[in-house]
Amino acid sequence: MALGNLSCISQFYPNICIFPKITHQRPSLTSFKTNQVYRSLSSNISPSVVERRSANYQPSIWSYEYLQSLKIDHVDSNYSKRAERLEQEIRCVINDADNEGSLSLLEMIDDIQRLGLGHRFEMDIKRALDGFVSLEECHVVAWESLHATALRFRLLRQHGYEISQDVFKRFKDNEGSFMDCLSMDVEGMVSLYEASFLSFKGEDLMDEALEFTRKHLMNLHDSSTCLREEVIKALELPLHRRILRQEAREYIEIYSKKTDAIPKLLELAKLDFNIVLATLLSDLQDMSKWWEDIGLASKLNFARDRLMECFFWTVGMVPLPQFSKCRKGLTKVTTLITTIDDAYDVYGTLDELELFTNAVHRWDVNAVKNLPDYMKLCFLALYNTVNELAYDTLKDHGQNILPYLAKAWGDLLKAFLVEAKWRLNKRTPTFNNYLKNAWVSVSGILILVHTYFLITPTITNQALESLEKCHNIILCPSLVFRLCNDLGTSKAELERGETASSLLCYMNEMGCSEVVAREHMRDLIDESWKKMNEGRVEGSPFDKHFVESAINLARISHFTYQHGDAHGSPDDKCKNRVASLIIEPVSC
Repeated sequence: MALGNLSCISQFYPNICIFPKITHQRPSLTSFKTNQVYRSLSSNISPSVVERRSANYQPSIWSYEYLQSLKIDHVDSNYSKRAERLEQEIRCVINDADNEGSLSLLEMIDDIQRLGLGHRFEMDIKRALDGFVSLEECHVVAWESLHATALRFRLLRQHGYEISQDVFKRFKDNEGSFMDCLSMDVEGMVSLYEASFLSFKGEDLMDEALEFTRKHLMNLHDSSTCLREEVIKALELPLHRRILRQEAREYIEIYSKKTDAIPKLLELAKLDFNIVLATLLSDLQDMSKWWEDIGLASKLNFARDRLMECFFWTVGMVPLPQFSKCRKGLTKVTTLITTIDDAYDVYGTLDELELFTNAVHRWDVNAVKNLPDYMKLCFLALYNTVNELAYDTLKDHGQNILPYLAKAWGDLLKAFLVEAKWRLNKRTPTFNNYLKNAWVSVSGILILVHTYFLITPTITNQALESLEKCHNIILCPSLVFRLCNDLGTSKAELERGETASSLLCYMNEMGCSEVVAREHMRDLIDESWKKMNEGRVEGSPFDKHFVESAINLARISHFTYQHGDAHGSPDDKCKNRVASLIIEPVSC
């Protein structure tokens, strides 16, 4: 039977253990410098007699020389001081008692977040939303407009507050349908549409709201320029699923056209965007230097050279300026995932892949002598990088996390190996069996395991247990990642001879068209988002910044695969989008 909902995946949890029970000898933090073996490997590589496949990946569109040439000269001390003064002035407006409980305050909070300024006003926003909850509980507030009700609902759920879908019941007629007259209120319809994406599983009223608003917004013709732009953006990808950096850049332009825009807020948004951009550029140049030094791109011509795309992925996950260390660590992890994935998908023989999987599972540097030369480079780069990450955590937190990281890598490569066997044996698995393996092989779990240790100030046993049991905050973003990836890359994978993807397995099992299969994948994506929404409100043992990073994994998946494969096959459009978000400052 085909997988109709995500609940059936729970049967697989016991079979995919992310972390080991720490009863065996822990892997050591010994480092073996990869570049120590480059000269010997380069001189000893002989022409292979094995017929190798090629995916014909295009070279990187971002050269090392170009990235290192980028100048960070638009931010100085006066620039930052001006931003700090504006921040204080805006803070006074947020905390003004006259604004308490008002629609204008809700709209200002929404504008602040969409402009990318939420990190400057975290406590102020929380205090304001606490006030809205208090007024609601005391029945002091009577919301008159659909826009106000929907905006309050969305903001409260976004920040983990409990609020019932029943607040929308009064906008329904005696027959239980949303009133037709609401379709004339474009602002309210957009707000209700956006709010519907914060729904939980089983909230039928919110499902009706989505269907009702989408139908009317798709037929919208007459509205203001700003609202028309909002509708087009929302229908393409709802606000709740957009990455912060993308929304900030685009909303600065939209907000500047609003007649009621606050000039000081707009100025602060531009200054902040450029200040954060300076931090991101510095991080990028550090990572570009690391990637050039490690040399895998020049040594392994079968693999994708995607340093910039990997770095941008981490910006989508962890966009706040204070998390440079996390971004750099994840950039190293994702570049290695990309390189090793290509060895499994394209280049390696089954015997070689089994050797490599076993070597990583054992986490034993001595196993390198049994590997072919190209795999020695991969193994040593992985071994050194992960050991260094673990050493930093041991030094900073006094805890050896290497067993957890090594086990996560071992599980990922086992999943890679399963897919390689499917391909080499020309076998198409059932949809359930595919998904059981694929939400691991997409690497979301591995990325989130590293994210937890890189971003969390205090490591707790409760959080580690929740990671091991694949809490929905881990599982659901990984499923979204996998399904978005398959929707965006299926054509190229079929041309390359792959036998397993969510679309192919579902079509094969159900005897349905690709259109029907794609719609089913989108339904599963929607269901995953509902579970993430519930997880945020119900609470978890994880730090709030980790929870947001996990949800951001789903968001960057939408961004990357929305119009194809912006990771594996980036084009000029992808290049321009990336440049506008982490290279090009906005005009102040």
